[in-house]
Amino acid sequence: MANAGIQLLGLTLAFIGLIGSIASTVMVEWKASSYAGDNIITAQALYEGLWKSCASQSTGQVQCKVYDSLLQLPAIVLGTRGLMLASILLSLIAVMVAGVGMKCTTCLADQPEQKDKVALAGGVIFIIAGLLALVGTSWYGHRIAQDFYNPFTPTNARYEFGSALFVGWGAACLTIIGGGFLCCNCSSKSSGKHPHYPQSHSASQPGRDYV
Repeated sequence: MANAGIQLLGLTLAFIGLIGSIASTVMVEWKASSYAGDNIITAQALYEGLWKSCASQSTGQVQCKVYDSLLQLPAIVLGTRGLMLASILLSLIAVMVAGVGMKCTTCLADQPEQKDKVALAGGVIFIIAGLLALVGTSWYGHRIAQDFYNPFTPTNARYEFGSALFVGWGAACLTIIGGGFLCCNCSSKSSGKHPHYPQSHSASQPGRDYV
């Protein structure tokens, strides 16, 4: 059966990635106002996330506003929302599936081969979830960089990468690595099977004596 330590390590990394994806999704600092060049604003700092935007004053006061209309949001925000939520949902499903296939659990204990296949399925789902989160954060980050280097973008409307992007990138990598541990561990176990040859019938037949 698959090594329980590697399975537990993979599930732990993927679970930490799930927590990071949730934190990244709810954070507001997906992009922060830029202070590069002539855009030096000391009175307030602007942040935008997937659900609301905030303005932090130099006095320490923070004012946030939830996006009013769903239809008025840019496509990049809607698309990233969908990718991150899909990633979180798949990760939750993968936690339950991989938990059933873990060696340290009693589910399917009398069927070790099926148990390893369930763990493998959980690892695959984790990898898909991590790729969705990676695509969502990278897509959003690419749009920020594209607008930042666009010469037609006003100086006071330029943004830089926020902390939520870095959290999302790290969470996506942990989810993919954790799923990879589950998949590699199960596949290495399957590849180590010894072929089974049928018993020869000639050996079981008694010898005949001829006169």
